[in-house]
Amino acid sequence: MKLIASKSFTRDAKRFLKKNPQFAKNVKMTLDLLESDAFQPQLKTHKLKGNLKNSWACSVGYDLRIVFEIVRYENEDTILLQTIGTHDEVY
Repeated sequence: MKLIASKSFTRDAKRFLKKNPQFAKNVKMTLDLLESDAFQPQLKTHKLKGNLKNSWACSVGYDLRIVFEIVRYENEDTILLQTIGTHDEVY
């Protein structure tokens, strides 16, 4: 699936990686895996509930998550990246 980053994801990712550059490699690897198959077991992709009920989350590492939606864009399923951060920041 194709990846598209929202403005908030881009802003959050820049802010997070500026403070935590050691995670850049993990974020890149996770985005590559997400693009090839959003439901690979190592991503631990799961559906969210409550205010985020239309969204999914995957794990970048122990406490780091990427929240996204699967949307139709240009007649194909596309992953819209919403935010990135620690478990407490994104939920």
